[in-house]
Amino acid sequence: MNNFNRIKEIGARLFSVPWYPLVLAMYPALALLSSNIGQVKLGAAWRSLLVSVLFVALLFGLLTLILRNRFRAAFLSTLLMILFFSYGHVYMLLLEQWEKFDVTPWLLSGWLILAILFGVWATRPKLLFTDTVLSLNVVALALVVTSMVQISSGLHKGSVHTVGAKNAPVEENLVRPENPPDVYYFILDSYGRDDLLKEAYGYDNSAFIAALRERGFYVAECSMSNYVRTELSLGSSLNMSYLPGLDPAFTEGSIKRAVLWNSLKHSAVRYNFETIGYETIGFATGFAWNELHDADLFLEPNSISTGINEFEVLFLKTTLARYVQDLGWFDPDQVMGQNFRDRTMNVFDRMDDIAHMPEPTFAYVHLISPHPPFVFGPNGEPTYPPDFWNENREYPPGPYAKGYQNQLTFLNKKVLEAMDILIAESDTPPIIVLQGDHGPWLQTREKRLRIFNAYYLPGHNDKLYSKITPVNTFRLIFDTYFGGNYDMLPDVSYFSPVPKLYDFSEIPNTCSR
Repeated sequence: MNNFNRIKEIGARLFSVPWYPLVLAMYPALALLSSNIGQVKLGAAWRSLLVSVLFVALLFGLLTLILRNRFRAAFLSTLLMILFFSYGHVYMLLLEQWEKFDVTPWLLSGWLILAILFGVWATRPKLLFTDTVLSLNVVALALVVTSMVQISSGLHKGSVHTVGAKNAPVEENLVRPENPPDVYYFILDSYGRDDLLKEAYGYDNSAFIAALRERGFYVAECSMSNYVRTELSLGSSLNMSYLPGLDPAFTEGSIKRAVLWNSLKHSAVRYNFETIGYETIGFATGFAWNELHDADLFLEPNSISTGINEFEVLFLKTTLARYVQDLGWFDPDQVMGQNFRDRTMNVFDRMDDIAHMPEPTFAYVHLISPHPPFVFGPNGEPTYPPDFWNENREYPPGPYAKGYQNQLTFLNKKVLEAMDILIAESDTPPIIVLQGDHGPWLQTREKRLRIFNAYYLPGHNDKLYSKITPVNTFRLIFDTYFGGNYDMLPDVSYFSPVPKLYDFSEIPNTCSR
């Protein structure tokens, strides 16, 4: 009983100290992380968290010196902190309601008035705020713990060598050849088929296709993606299955994506290769939901040039500090553009390294190009992403077409260079797939499904056909090279609207080339 009383006394003393501002300072970053945990890595938030705590600690300390009362200083610093960290959220909410109205001067004036009123209220002589300490400490702790629980529940749990979909078609009896070929799966995000590029933009892609054929590639002239969104398309192709039936989570009317993302990162394809002794290579994309960060080798730029990641840019925009861009102190769009350039060039800079790895490898290489943001000119020169969108950050057809073609031209050049390296530097001829996950934006349903799809299958290009879709890519590869028993599925394409990801309607392939 004495021990219980001692613990109770220690707890009472601890919760009588006004530490709640420092704990509450962690909440904005943790809350934002919890709502984006599938899309950003856990480590992306640590600097935002640290800076927030240091900022509030400095504010708390300064007010304590001025007011000479830590209880009053704790309460006032909390009120001012709420104003600071809530500003961006309120701004974006008001902007959604009144798009054409300049809310900035009114909102800033309102926040200034509230700050003055809070200061007057917190410094009234009769208010000491000692009675609120226990309650506010408990509330602060509860908010932080709740966010941490939400973050934890959003993280993938389990071993690396596993599958994310309940009915993933893994095969345990695959045979690794005596001289196993490396396998490179390149996703060229939003890369459209050549006939679409010609129709939509007047862009002639024949030279690039001819260059690939000269190198031994088969280009599927009538290929379409199985789904119209990246996560759906890759979830299907990497699990060699159509989504209905792959997992109970993929049901009509659902908008949940956690299982979908997990099935992409821990797919049947990855499981099969790892089972026969392949090492998996992943590359940073800036989107945590499609990064294989638990791969045997995960490659990201040695240092992001700007030193600031996308989560930190987003966090900045949710606070009163969002105006640093207007003051010319910091440009988040420039930061974002440079980060995308760094990650793209990191892929091409590592081709020689991965080609010389001694172990057989399965490389999942997702390039966010020619998909927006548009950060490269046709010769690889940096471009400024906002130059291609309007005041609502939407892409008009003209600027989108220009930015898309710029990146396509540069991407074609870098892809050919990469193919030359991989083919020339591999002891055993590699297996290479170059595949769009869907077509470009601002097109009709059918055109958004037309994809570029090319294969380098040494000695087996005769097994390919013009209308092959991604769902059959690895079925063919496992059957042809590794003794698999997968049957080829019908090549079908589906459209689904946002946000109803799994409400599919079939889109026929009318291509006859």
